[in-house]
Amino acid sequence: MEQTVEQKLKALYELQTIHTKIDRIRQVRGELPVEVADLEDDVAGLETRIQKLKSELDDVEDDIVTRKNLIKDAQANIKKYETQLNEVKNNREYDAISKEIEIQGLDIQVSEKKIREYGYEIATKTQVYEKALADLDVRKSDLDGKKSELGTITAETEKEEAELVDQAEKALPNIEERLLIAYKRLRQNAKNGLAVVTIQRDSCSGCFNQIPPQRQSDIRQRKKIIVCEHCGRILVDEQMALEAEETA
Repeated sequence: MEQTVEQKLKALYELQTIHTKIDRIRQVRGELPVEVADLEDDVAGLETRIQKLKSELDDVEDDIVTRKNLIKDAQANIKKYETQLNEVKNNREYDAISKEIEIQGLDIQVSEKKIREYGYEIATKTQVYEKALADLDVRKSDLDGKKSELGTITAETEKEEAELVDQAEKALPNIEERLLIAYKRLRQNAKNGLAVVTIQRDSCSGCFNQIPPQRQSDIRQRKKIIVCEHCGRILVDEQMALEAEETA
């Protein structure tokens, strides 16, 4: 049996009422799910950065060990060459060994310079590493707090939300497809999610623009579906809202 316009309006308003309750529950959660996700990304990013910094610090420490070993080898070579100087037989051998001693000395200087540079690099990276660790502790603490807050709110509202979502699903078959498409489009475009609104103080309760008296009269007769000339929302009379509250 085909629905009357009044029945269609009531079905739409009932669906809107259910969706409004769901919206309010989700507004209570607010931005918490997004904040939790952002903090989780921050924690993951910091952990990756800390791991990279630790690896870089380990590599620099290894470079220092390598340079210290090179210095030991060069010092050993210098001692060996100095001993050989006492056994040279001509100036050519003396000059060649002296050159080798000079080269080893230069190698020591280069390695010592590199060690100093590595020391500065370690000091700088350590500061960044320690700051990242401190930031990670703060982010983890914030994340735990937000997760706890979200968990509490979710636990308090998830049962009610599930029931309302179920009610909304059951209400859908009572609305013809053309109206449902228009309803969903209006809800999507409206900041407050209101697609069906009542007359309040001679105005549309969606955009608060005044409704002419004759148009108000047409709305109250419930003979046709009327939309607000300003915002496009579907309009119902105040009495229908009261009737919906009494049957809820």
